[in-house]
Amino acid sequence: MSIVVDKLVKEYKTGTAVGGVSFTLPKGSVTGLLGGNGAGKTTTIAMIMGLTLPTSGAVSVLGVDMLRHRHQVLARMNFESPYVEMPLRLTVRQNLKVFGRLYGVRDLDARIATLAQELDLVELLDRPAGKLSAGQKTRVSLAKALVNNPEVLLLDEPTASLDPDTADWVRARLDRYRHERGATILLASHNMVEVERLCDRVIMMKQGRIVDDGTPDDLLTRYGRANLEEVFLDVARGRGIAAEREAAS
Repeated sequence: MSIVVDKLVKEYKTGTAVGGVSFTLPKGSVTGLLGGNGAGKTTTIAMIMGLTLPTSGAVSVLGVDMLRHRHQVLARMNFESPYVEMPLRLTVRQNLKVFGRLYGVRDLDARIATLAQELDLVELLDRPAGKLSAGQKTRVSLAKALVNNPEVLLLDEPTASLDPDTADWVRARLDRYRHERGATILLASHNMVEVERLCDRVIMMKQGRIVDDGTPDDLLTRYGRANLEEVFLDVARGRGIAAEREAAS
């Protein structure tokens, strides 16, 4: 398994952010991690990355215990979110060089040139990151996430605030990368169209716990809904099957 999460708990003074989450993700899979604001998605991803220490539980990535030996695997994984800004005064090329060196990428100039061609960044390489549009920043952020050719990719709202055309372009690149690299992707998103297109499994979270888990088709059948947005609303509002599962947990 690429990712194993076992009874993961994160408690703060203000309450429990994640309350005993467990799941496993096989190599080459794309899994959506869904839930409303405050459901625990971002905290779960932060613990998988080793950025946040859990109160209890365990996480392993590519067979490595992230609590004890995360340094052994960090170069083989990466993260992308439009909410995390790169240094705005640095050019796109300079930013990619900084992150490439942090990940120990060999032949970095060639890797940047390849990404620039694939992600349509050639004309942007020497432009300051602060001078880019939202769509351009997203493409650069994606290049940063792929600079080390990761085996595990964690995404937090990768197409937030993008127009439909640019968002579709980003999803197509992610899907192609997954197939070419055999990478494992964990995607936190509020965009149900994105989830239905990319994900072969969906984990639904509410108040720090998993309340449902299945393929998109399974969830649509189980809830008797036409699309994942309606399923999401059932879970968020505690209706029908969602209410029964939440009560049972």
